[in-house]
Amino acid sequence: MLVIIINDRVIAPERVCQACLMADRDGQPRWQQGKLGCGRLVRTLNFCSEPQSDAYECQMGFRLVEIE
Repeated sequence: MLVIIINDRVIAPERVCQACLMADRDGQPRWQQGKLGCGRLVRTLNFCSEPQSDAYECQMGFRLVEIE
């Protein structure tokens, strides 16, 4: 599941990406083959004992992380 992290909150991409010109035609982030097509990789995060997750920054400046 792809989520947006803002400060200490986790937000569904549907709440933000609907207004983005870089989103796909369904208003979703351009997530293809495990990579964000409308942003850049910024770092790898480690959530507690979970495996590391890649963090991306989209063109609008939001941080996106894939979590399971």
